[in-house]
Amino acid sequence: MSDDDPFKVVDSSGLTDADWAALNKLKEAYANGGKKRLDAEMAKLAEKDAARLVAVIGAMYPDVMRDAIRDHMAEEGITEDDLREIASKPPNPRRYQ
Repeated sequence: MSDDDPFKVVDSSGLTDADWAALNKLKEAYANGGKKRLDAEMAKLAEKDAARLVAVIGAMYPDVMRDAIRDHMAEEGITEDDLREIASKPPNPRRYQ
């Protein structure tokens, strides 16, 4: 991999084997069909498993992804304090029955 590789993983700490497989599929799409094929593959992944796409893109561009999520939360009126409050609540046991 070269330093200008657009698929360079900066933070692999949260990637699963399935995430790596998705990343390799995106790399292959780009290598075999350029940006048009990459866009199509990313659209398919977003439709099938948006969380995986976010994990893969976040591993390559963590600062960009973090800022994008923060910006979208702000547009929706959600603050970091709101997320902390949600995370601090115990799960509802009836939800899993």
